[in-house]
Formats: sequence, structure tokens, C-alpha cells
Amino acid sequence: MTTMGTFQSDLVAVQDELLRYAYKLTMDRDEAYDLLQETSLKALDNQDKYTPDTNFKGWMYTIMRNIFINNYRKVVRDQTFVDRTDNLYHLSLPQDAGFESTESAYDTKEIRRAVNALPREYRVPFAMHVSGFKYREIADKLSLPLGTVKSRIFFTRQRLQTQLKDFR
Repeated sequence: MTTMGTFQSDLVAVQDELLRYAYKLTMDRDEAYDLLQETSLKALDNQDKYTPDTNFKGWMYTIMRNIFINNYRKVVRDQTFVDRTDNLYHLSLPQDAGFESTESAYDTKEIRRAVNALPREYRVPFAMHVSGFKYREIADKLSLPLGTVKSRIFFTRQRLQTQLKDFR
């Protein structure tokens, strides 16, 4: 059984590598430090769940990745709100956003319907791209190859153009 001292020394030994991984995930220095701290605390809280003589570094990377994914999902959830009039889920639209005219409101509703009808694997990268994420950031955050992200966004644009050609 790993002693408390060995566990803590193993934890200290992987801090630099974990910080680099955290930065790769977040692309922000402060967020990387926060993620590292949260990961270290979670590992200490769950020390009893670690099996000695197994891949400690891999266990730590898994904890960090899971925390990052959960935090990302929370951010996406917090940025999404429901338009209760039609039960439509709006993607990254500020709640105080207004429409210039009835015609533009209708067009926006149709666009949102078309986007929300997409399969999740296309909808999420497209929504992230529209929200301002770069292709590389989307690929990193979703753990997808860069080419897959680009092709899904391209496919989504084509599909939306076809579906919404009457709304131009």
C-alpha cells in the first residue's frame, strides 16, 4: 500500500507535466493553474481510490481531463438558455439580444431550428465555431482531429445553406 508520503511525493513530481497538459487543454495560463489545483485537490481527496503500483501519471491525467470536460460542459450549459415561447434551445445567444424586425426574428427562429435539428457531433463544433472558437481550440476541447472538426463545420454550413436557401 502506498504511504501518504509516497503519494504526495508522486503528486509533486508530476505537477510540471500536469501544468503543461492543463495549459494545452485551456490555452490560458490562469485557467491552467486553476485546473492543476483542482486536479491536485481531487487526487488528494480520492487518494484511497488509487491502486498502488499502477500508472500514477495516467491516473492524474484522467482526473484532469475529466475535470476539464465537466467544467467545459458546465460553461456550455450556463451559456445556453431556453426560449420558453417555442421551447427552442438557443446556442450562445445573449439573453438581452433583440431583433430588429419581425422578419429577422422569423429568420433567426428558422436558423436555430435548423441548427438544433443537427446531430450533436455536428451541432456542437458548429456552435463553438460560431461562438468564436478557432478550429484548433474546438479540436482540443472536443478531443477530435483538426480535420474532423473542419469537415464537420464545413458540412454543417453546406447543410444549413441548403435548408435555409429560401430565407436569404
